[in-house]
Amino acid sequence: MGILDFFLQSSSSISLLGALLVLLLVYLVSSSSFSSQKEGKEPPGPRPLPVLGNLLQLDLKRPYHTLLKREKLSKKYGSVFTVYLGPKKVVAWPGYKTVKEALVNHAEEFGQRDPMLIMHEYNKGHGIIWSNGDSWKEMRRFALTNLRDFGMGKKASEDKIIEECDQLIGVLKKFKGEAFDTTLPIQYAVSNIICSIVYGSRFEYDDPEFTSLVDCITASCLSFGGAPFNTVQNLFSAGTDTSGTTLRWGLLFMAKYPKIQDQVQEEVSREIGSRQVQVEHRKNLHFTNAVIHETQRLASIAPMALPHRTTQDVTFQGYVIKKGTAVTPLLTSVLYDESEWERPHSFYPAHFLDKDGKFVKREAFMPFSAGPRACPGESLARMELFIFFTTLLQHFRFTPPPGVSEDELDLTPRVRFALEPLPHKLCAAPVHEEEEGLRI
Repeated sequence: MGILDFFLQSSSSISLLGALLVLLLVYLVSSSSFSSQKEGKEPPGPRPLPVLGNLLQLDLKRPYHTLLKREKLSKKYGSVFTVYLGPKKVVAWPGYKTVKEALVNHAEEFGQRDPMLIMHEYNKGHGIIWSNGDSWKEMRRFALTNLRDFGMGKKASEDKIIEECDQLIGVLKKFKGEAFDTTLPIQYAVSNIICSIVYGSRFEYDDPEFTSLVDCITASCLSFGGAPFNTVQNLFSAGTDTSGTTLRWGLLFMAKYPKIQDQVQEEVSREIGSRQVQVEHRKNLHFTNAVIHETQRLASIAPMALPHRTTQDVTFQGYVIKKGTAVTPLLTSVLYDESEWERPHSFYPAHFLDKDGKFVKREAFMPFSAGPRACPGESLARMELFIFFTTLLQHFRFTPPPGVSEDELDLTPRVRFALEPLPHKLCAAPVHEEEEGLRI
């Protein structure tokens, strides 16, 4: 038995040694292949491990953080570099100039959506977001045409948003200035805009079917399949989570920076008074518009755009990127680009104001991405953000809860579908105690 035990132990040791040798061989081969990238001029990057790739080098809770950090990958390897997420090769683009060149000037070569395995199993490549080729073109054209016909970007859409603002104001008044979680009221209000477009009517905030739908989307727990459902799901996910999250960031910033809130409310009072906020007022509300844009920039709720895929071999900034390669624009790197923004890591509305205090557009402002794959609901989202934010600041002053100072409000994001604020509560005190109603 002793000899047999020794043989078994030896066999086990030999098997383990053999496995280690195989892994070492794979590593050496991959290292050799990786080193030869220089000859093929493929984008550089950190050396991957077998199977794991570069996962051990990434903050998996915030992978974009590792990719963007100065002393990390983008600082070391430049404006085009390669990382391996496990065995999957991904080319990343940091910085405004690189992202714009890729998405706009090379839109055809980088125009496909990369079929992430987990998402493909979920939606089979259906929907506006994940489809490709003729299917995507037809679906996008259908969605834009029908949404436009049903009011997106038109007066009808503005009326729906104004109606929902009135409902949201009523809900916030019920808190009577006491601290409340902004999440559900904001999400319900924004979700109702999509409901009114898709279904033709809004829902009450306490409707069980409606609250269940919003809760499921917020928790990303929808599990149905099929192309029609995926189209509706894309609309709800893109049209509620992103706009609602941005609006919540805006209110949190106002509570965090009361002097900026003072300036917004002074401008709104001077230019609009008690009249109903409308899109046409945006041209006169320069500071308010700048604050909304700065909210989108600093919150950067989508730090990494959904991955694209090359449709052919392409030479980009001196590197060869082969057909079928996954590529991802790092949108936060655009919105935080130190060569484009004076104070990239601070809440600084002056980024969008000229020397005379007039609103100015910035080319490096890309929260909706760019090129053919940019967000198709951008016009609706911009209208929602302006009317909701301005109306809420017209009616309420937002402050931290009792016992919490402005400095104690935490701006650290929580990673979900989008980068959203950590759970928090705010107080909404009516600006006018005796409000007689709005006048058109």
